[in-house]
Amino acid sequence: MAIEKVTAVSPEIAESRWTVRPPAWEETEPLTLAKVVAAFEHTVSFTIGVEEELMLVEPEGLDLAPVIDEVLPLVENDTRFARELRAAQIEIITPVCLTASDACRELGHAREHLIERLAGRYRLLGCGTHPFSTRHGEITGADRYRQIADEYTWAAKRSLVCGLHVHVAVPGADRALAVYNGLRSYLPELAALGANSAFVEGLDTGMASVRPKFNDAYPRSGIPPALRTWDDLVGFVQWGRSGGLFPDESHCWWEMRPHPVHGTIEIRVSDTQTALDDATSIVAVIQALVAMLSERFDASEPLPLHETHWITENAWRAHRYGVRGWLVDLDSGARVQTRERITRLLDELEPYADRFDASQQLNGARTLLAGNGADRQRYVREREGIHGLTRWLVDTTEKSAADV
Repeated sequence: MAIEKVTAVSPEIAESRWTVRPPAWEETEPLTLAKVVAAFEHTVSFTIGVEEELMLVEPEGLDLAPVIDEVLPLVENDTRFARELRAAQIEIITPVCLTASDACRELGHAREHLIERLAGRYRLLGCGTHPFSTRHGEITGADRYRQIADEYTWAAKRSLVCGLHVHVAVPGADRALAVYNGLRSYLPELAALGANSAFVEGLDTGMASVRPKFNDAYPRSGIPPALRTWDDLVGFVQWGRSGGLFPDESHCWWEMRPHPVHGTIEIRVSDTQTALDDATSIVAVIQALVAMLSERFDASEPLPLHETHWITENAWRAHRYGVRGWLVDLDSGARVQTRERITRLLDELEPYADRFDASQQLNGARTLLAGNGADRQRYVREREGIHGLTRWLVDTTEKSAADV
């Protein structure tokens, strides 16, 4: 076997030998341990912020309308509204709020303001996936999203999915890390409750929430890893930056992630909810759950810490069957009906929901157990067809804003 002599080459020559060059990601500040610790120094505990992704659709046919560049000027640089990956999407962002009711009131006002500005030229659709559209090609013009589309070509251009993202501020970096690790085990329950994406391209997918399956096409998606220390996160982000894999921690698209900018735990597991009452209920459950885990940490009680692949098995059940299936206890291996498991969780959360004036919202979560968004979609589709379902989703998205 011939052995080539290794000789040093200049960086320019070495770079030219790449078959595929690493992406030219945007320049961002490196993540440091000091930055993470400082971010979680909150004076008010468990404040929340909510982001919801909505679809822009044509007024008559209700197909996706890639018109974000036309729509944003209508709201005159209102910071409640932002671009997303696709030109047929718009994101609503609330200010920091104390309760789920406050946050979803903000969502309602923002939806209503946007509807007024659209004035019937376009309409809003809120759920995880568009029921019939195949218009998946238009990527928004922002540099960040162009870079994502260039790197993750098929994943970015093949689908349009919308989620409900909930930020909860946890004071203290040590407490936040323990709550983050423990909260991972509850993500399947939250996914089942918030499942609202059953149809794609006119077909029933057989899933209660198919949105996560499209997200799985991206790296750094799904159930997040456990972190022994914050150095684990800082080290991973630095490794990815130095290798050209991704520019910063914002490219970690797990179903839950620590957010070092806001000092929050961001729960991203739920589909966008069509009715704002449903969104309010899910936000209330998340806020109460974070408060419960935090109190247990403060009492030196052990928080759950389970292997990622075990939680992923339960997540699949939640995505497939929503509230109608079963989950497996992560400690005992016992099979438990999903409705029963979530009912037990809601019972545990009642005293924590009371702290945030959210008892009514917790009852709304119990209503979702009887039939979540995916169940309602199938009920309407059976009676009204796929276009009738889409019109019902649009009407409900807009009406719920007026109700608020």
